[in-house]
Amino acid sequence: MPLLHFMLPVVRFKAMFVRLFAAAFLCFPVVALAAQPFGTDLQGQPVDRLAPSGSKAVVLFFVASDCPISNRYIPEIERLQSAYRPDGVRFLWVYPNPADTASVVRAHDQQFSVSADTVLDVNQRLTAMAHATITPEVAILVPASSGWREVYRGRIDDRYIALGQERPHAMKHDLDLAIRAVLAGRPVPPPGGPTVGCSIVPRNDQ
Repeated sequence: MPLLHFMLPVVRFKAMFVRLFAAAFLCFPVVALAAQPFGTDLQGQPVDRLAPSGSKAVVLFFVASDCPISNRYIPEIERLQSAYRPDGVRFLWVYPNPADTASVVRAHDQQFSVSADTVLDVNQRLTAMAHATITPEVAILVPASSGWREVYRGRIDDRYIALGQERPHAMKHDLDLAIRAVLAGRPVPPPGGPTVGCSIVPRNDQ
């Protein structure tokens, strides 16, 4: 058999492997650690780390003080936060909208009795990393060799069908299921439907 005939299947196999590897990598983007802070806390200090060393996952909860749907989800996020904090899951409440300044968020937290780790996404860096567009939207990041890898982004549950259409109670708890899968080392199920809420307001300088 000519050498060329023998080499062609090998070349095709390598090309197919490269395409499959690239596709898998794109499906699970890695958030690399960089020198620039992720945002600031309510005291104006830079947030340089998403979670302490040894954390199993980080949940980014994109929230807006003036979004009614976002505010309706505060009790559910607090419930999940309390349930999974002992398992090494950190929740960060990310405020991406320019109008949500430190003073506005403090007043919002007082109004809704919120006590949480908060990031003001002043440059919308976390918003871009997670490709978030809606509040309330959530993203789950897990540790990777060069930073954090996103394994879930989407809705919290199926309580809202569309704007103005709400179930009495959620039937599917997407975020809860995704966190359970991460902790169990299983594949993370994708969200069962679109996120319903308020569009994130882009910064004028972006």
